[in-house]
Formats: sequence, C-alpha cells, structure tokens
Amino acid sequence: MDYQLSEIVFFHRKKSGLTRNQLADLAGVGKTVVYDIEKGKETIRFSTLLKVLKALNVKITFTSPLMRVFNEKS
Repeated sequence: MDYQLSEIVFFHRKKSGLTRNQLADLAGVGKTVVYDIEKGKETIRFSTLLKVLKALNVKITFTSPLMRVFNEKS
C-alpha cells in the first residue's frame, strides 16, 4: 500500500504523543516545517526532512528492480 509522506509523519508524531512544536524542537527545525511536511508541501529541503524523520525514528528505504544489482556492486 502506498502512503503519502505527510501521512507517515503525522501518524508517527501522533503515536509518539508529540505536538508539532515538540517534534520541531527534537528535530532542530523551525516549527512551521513539521506543519508544512504534514500538509504535503513539496518544497521541503531534503536535509530538513531527514532531521524530522530521524527524530521520529523513521527510515527511508529505496527499492527498484535494479537494487539487487546495486547492492552486489557495493
């Protein structure tokens, strides 16, 4: 099942019992960043998004038909 990143961040924040401000403080980002991510804003810096995901203990996994070949190369 495919989910929007905004839904994933919202779900994890709520289950963690955090307010948007608390998550922003934990991630070391501005308070509007969490709001923007949860509302699906498309112009969030990747480095900023990674800080929020790290604070929520959410990891990004890349998948593609070529990942097996890529992993063998590494």
